[in-house]
Formats: sequence, C-alpha cells, structure tokens
Amino acid sequence: MQELLEQIVDYLKGIWIKRRYIIIATWAICPIGWYFVAQMPNVYESSARVYVDTQSLLRPLLRGLTVETNPDTQIRLMVRTLLSRPNLERISRMTDLDVQANTTEEYDKIIEDLKKDLRISSAGRENIYTLSIEDKNAEVAKNIVQAALTVFIENTLGETRSDSDEAQKFLNAQIRDYENRLVAAETRLTSFKQKYGDVLMSNSGGFYATLNSEQEQLERAQLQLEEAKTRLASAKAQLAGEEPVFGLFTSRVKSNNSVATTYDSRIEQLERSMDEKLLRFTEKHPEVQEIQRRLDELNRLRTEEIEAYYSSIKTSEEETNKAVTSVDKNPVYQELKIQANQYENEVASLTVRVENFKRRVTEIGNKIHSLPEIEAELTALNRGYNITKNKYEELLARKETAQLAQQADETTDKIQFRVIDPPRAALQPSGPPRLVYFIGVTILGVGAGLGMSLLMSQISPVITSTQQLSRVTGVPVFGTVSANETLGLHQWHRRKTVLFMMSNLVLLVLLVGFISYFAFPDIVQAPLKGVLG
Repeated sequence: MQELLEQIVDYLKGIWIKRRYIIIATWAICPIGWYFVAQMPNVYESSARVYVDTQSLLRPLLRGLTVETNPDTQIRLMVRTLLSRPNLERISRMTDLDVQANTTEEYDKIIEDLKKDLRISSAGRENIYTLSIEDKNAEVAKNIVQAALTVFIENTLGETRSDSDEAQKFLNAQIRDYENRLVAAETRLTSFKQKYGDVLMSNSGGFYATLNSEQEQLERAQLQLEEAKTRLASAKAQLAGEEPVFGLFTSRVKSNNSVATTYDSRIEQLERSMDEKLLRFTEKHPEVQEIQRRLDELNRLRTEEIEAYYSSIKTSEEETNKAVTSVDKNPVYQELKIQANQYENEVASLTVRVENFKRRVTEIGNKIHSLPEIEAELTALNRGYNITKNKYEELLARKETAQLAQQADETTDKIQFRVIDPPRAALQPSGPPRLVYFIGVTILGVGAGLGMSLLMSQISPVITSTQQLSRVTGVPVFGTVSANETLGLHQWHRRKTVLFMMSNLVLLVLLVGFISYFAFPDIVQAPLKGVLG
C-alpha cells in the first residue's frame, strides 16, 4: 500500500512538472469549444395540454344493447399512431414545412426530424396528454403543436365513425356469405337423405340383430365342427391300433431286428472291436473312425437287404390274400373304419356349413361397416348446417346491434376533447443546455491536459524523490544535494507556477463570462447589444 501511494505521488509530481501541457491543452480546446457552444442556435419549446373525456351519459344506458367499445383503448391507439408517417405528412402540410423541401431527400429529413422532435406524453389515469416540440423558431414550434393537436382530435373522432361504417360493411358481406353457405348446406343435406333414405330408415337395429344371429349360428357350427374333428381323430387313433386281419396267413416278421441277414456276424464282430478300441482310444482316433465308417456301411447294406425281403413278403401276401377267407378278417377294425368314414363325412358337411355362415356374416358386416360411415357423414352434414345456421342468425343479431350503436354514435360523441393549455409561442429559449456543454468542454480540456502531462512524464521522466531514484536504478541512495539559490532554479519554477495560475485564471474568467452572457441575458446581453449596436 505504501509503495502504491508513493507511485501515485510520483505520478502527480510528474504531471506537475509537465504542467505546461495542461496550459496548451486547455487553451487549445476550451476557448474553441466554448465558442462553438455559444454559437449554437437557440431552440424554443411549445407545448399544449388536452383532456380527453371518455365518460358519456349514453354509455351506461346502452350497456348490453349495443357493441361496447373501449374509448380508453382507442385513445391509446391514436396516441401511438400519431407519429406515423401519414400523420406527420399531414402535419408538415398544415404548417407549410413541406414547401421548404426541394427534393425527396429533404422532405424525408423533415419528416424524420418531426418524428424525432415531436413528443406526446400522458399524465396517467387522468387522460391528460401533453404535446410538445422544440424548434429554432418559436412560431414554427407553436404551429407544429397546434397541427399535431388538430390531427390527434380529428383522427380520434373520425376513426370512431369510420369503424362503424366498416363494421356495417363487414357484417353485410358476412351475412351474404353465410346465407349462401346456408343454402348450399341445406341442398347437400337434402341430396344425402334422398340418396341413403332406405339405409337411414332401416337403421333401427335390424342390421345389428341379423349380424348377431348369424354370428351365433357360426359359433355353434364351428363348435360342432371341432367336436366332429375330435371324434374323427379318436376313431383314427383306435383304427391305427387294430390289425385288419388276424394274421393267420401273414408273415411273422415283427421288426427289423428279428430278420437275420448275411451281414449280422460281421457287424457283431466290428462292434466288439469298436468296444475294445474305445477302451483305449477316443472317438476321434483314426482306427476308431475307420471301424465306425465300416459299421455304417454294413448297416446300410443290411437295411437294403431287409427292405428287399419286405418287398418280396408283401408281394406274396397280396397273392395269398386273394385266397384268404373271411375268417381271417378283424370285425373290430371293420367297425372302426366305418365310423371313421362317417365322421369324415360329418366334418366335410360341417365345414361347408361354417364357410356358408362366414360368408353371410362377412356380407352383413360389410353393410354394417358402411352404415357408421353414412351416419358419420350425416352427422357432419347436420353439424355443418347447424353451425352455419347459428352463425347466420348471430350475424343478423349483431347487425341490429351495430346499427343501434351507430345511431347512438351519431346522436352524441363518446369521446370529448378539452384543451387545457393551448400552444403558445415561447418568449425565452429552452435550450440548448449551454451550461452543461460549457462544463463538459472544460472537463474535456482539463482532462486532455492531464493526460498529455502524464504521458509526457512517462516518455521523458524526471526524478523527483530519492525513493523514485532508488526504485528506477536499483541502487540505494545515501544522501541528496540541494540546488543553490544562486542557480535560479527556484525562481524559474516560481515563474512557471505563476504562469500556470494566470493561465487558469484567465480561462476561468472567460468561462464565467460565457456562462453569464447566457444565464443573465437581461443584465449582460442588453448592455452589450447597446454598446455594440
């Protein structure tokens, strides 16, 4: 903290040593800036206050009978649109500002200046509005405010009547449109009822009752079909367990193992050899795999020999059966076969019945599916017709209400304007704020001088203390030697200080003079004009 304070003190000393740059900057900036501020033209403000009365006597009496518009909302809308370009062009024509423009660019500049300078403000809930503007000419400022006030009042009153006329036109157009829609909806509804009259008349539950009856019969037929299939399967199972003959004259061969072939001994020998090899080796051993391959080949040859044997037996049985007597036939097998044939006939019959019921249910279902579509279309037509009819009747009622509201508006004004303070031409200028500008120029000049002094003290620094010298050189300082009076350094610094103070004093006197000239015009300006005049 101590080092920071010492550094700040060194900066201030450096600025003081280079204070001649403050004199240069202030004399280069302040007089010129004060002169330009003094040459700025005076502006004059003109304003007007108007009270908007929105409390009409007919408003509570006609409540519920006419269309109620909010006059406060209408006034706020007019306030926001007052600075629109059409209104500003109208104000410029009323005040002859448009004749000052020779080109389109100049005219646009006039409109932009009006939009920027013209102000309108509200006093809150009191409905008191203030219009004001500043201009170099007091009479022009008054005329602009008067024109803006006139436009504001006329637009508000004219907008009310224009809204009523537009509402009447809109309602008439809508009534004609909905009348055409209503006729078209009635035509569509009539045509639809004529087209689907038979379906709509029979839509009392007949379709649904028939569909339910057919579905019940279909379910019963499907159940009977499943029962018949179950009995047929049971009969076939019993039939498979019986032999058609007693087997008195048939072969005694029961299975493949009971038939001896020429390959049996070799297969048994290879199987024993396989068992011995497996005790010593795994299944992937080459010898084991070779034995397995030979076994597979012998089994295949054995199977072929057995099949050839069966074929020869079957041929001989067919020849023998021709001579077999009825004593050899199995009666149980014959009875089961007859039942199986009956069940097959019953399943076929029930299958045809189920298919017939399915076809009838599908046909009725198709009609049932189309019936909701017809009902939905009829409902949509009725809904559209009712909506159009209700809108048409509502528009007729609103037209009567609008006519009553228009008659009430023509009888009396819902909005009345009372000008509290009319616009006047100002006698004294309201600006520009020269005092602020004078002080700003002064601060700018002094700030620039301080900045230049600080910058020059850093560019060409001057050692002002032993601490600064030690900090810069890094060498400790053990003592100082003061300048002798005979060198004249003290006198030279004294003259610089006096010059600095005199310069600032002269600038201060100039500043006071400029401020007094505009702050006290009657005391200063009048005598000066008399002397110079």
